[in-house]
Amino acid sequence: MLYFVKSPSWLQSLFPARIWKFSIERKNIYLTFDDGPHPVHTPFVLDLLKEYNATATFFCIGNNVRQYPEIYNRIKSEGHGIGNHTYSHLNGKQVSSEIYVNDVLEAAKYIDSNLFRPPYGRIKSFQAKVLSQMNKPFKIIMWTVLSGDFDEGISKERCLENVLLHSTAGSVVVFHDSDKAAERMRYALPIVMKTLSSQGFSFEKVTVL
Repeated sequence: MLYFVKSPSWLQSLFPARIWKFSIERKNIYLTFDDGPHPVHTPFVLDLLKEYNATATFFCIGNNVRQYPEIYNRIKSEGHGIGNHTYSHLNGKQVSSEIYVNDVLEAAKYIDSNLFRPPYGRIKSFQAKVLSQMNKPFKIIMWTVLSGDFDEGISKERCLENVLLHSTAGSVVVFHDSDKAAERMRYALPIVMKTLSSQGFSFEKVTVL
């Protein structure tokens, strides 16, 4: 499985309208969680965030919100950010733009947010343009660091190293609250939060004006 653990600067420069990171002036880390809500793994994450008085951003799949509205409502009630992650986790490069945009809009019936993260980070430029020019424009949130928790070919220790070695002030870090990622996420996330907190970092949700 090929992917960049840390998004290279040349890739970020190709798509400057998308958000990859935030200001380095404050020691903030922006934890994000894709593919939920999940009835078991999302509460695990929420409980851990509460221990550190931290906020994060959850990029939710519309169909999962439909199935687990109580978990979705808990995310919101505890002050975390919410983002749209399509209704059915589509790869934008593999479907028509009409199908893709309609899937995002279907998710928007359940997810009230103008933040959007494309599954797999795969989205056609035209799809991104359409989403950014709607009456309620979507802001595309990418990432600085991929934990790799979704990668069944790496160890949980490697997942932890991916985050600790590459996260700096302003980094947007991706974890997943999903079955596939659970073993690596549940090992790495508590250590990440403990370690970075001890280094003076705070954990904040993504906020875009």
